[in-house]
Amino acid sequence: QVQLVESGGGLVQAGGSLRLSCAASGSIFSINAMGWYRQAPGKQRELVVTITSGGSTNYADSVKGRFTISRDNAKNTVYLQMNSLKPEDTAVYYCNADIITIVGMWGMDYWGKGTLVTVSS
Repeated sequence: QVQLVESGGGLVQAGGSLRLSCAASGSIFSINAMGWYRQAPGKQRELVVTITSGGSTNYADSVKGRFTISRDNAKNTVYLQMNSLKPEDTAVYYCNADIITIVGMWGMDYWGKGTLVTVSS
């Protein structure tokens, strides 16, 4: 079994910062890409940023220059540093990882339960 546990969400004023963390645990053989997605009320879930096992990143235009993703492969953890937050960033943020388990033959997508980020104006 594999579990993703997120932390770091909360309430912040516009212009402020938050740092999200997501730790993967369980019967993990290797982790391919990891990423962050978000979903605002009444809207479709959208990609925020992804990072490959080698460190290559892909940011949504709406967050480029403000958000930074990083990962610690030894800890199976991915981070999202969010600066200059805007009210439009308000959403539930979900951690995602493509993971090969010790009993599996190929990678499968796993999702965290989400952490709420609220940015007040």
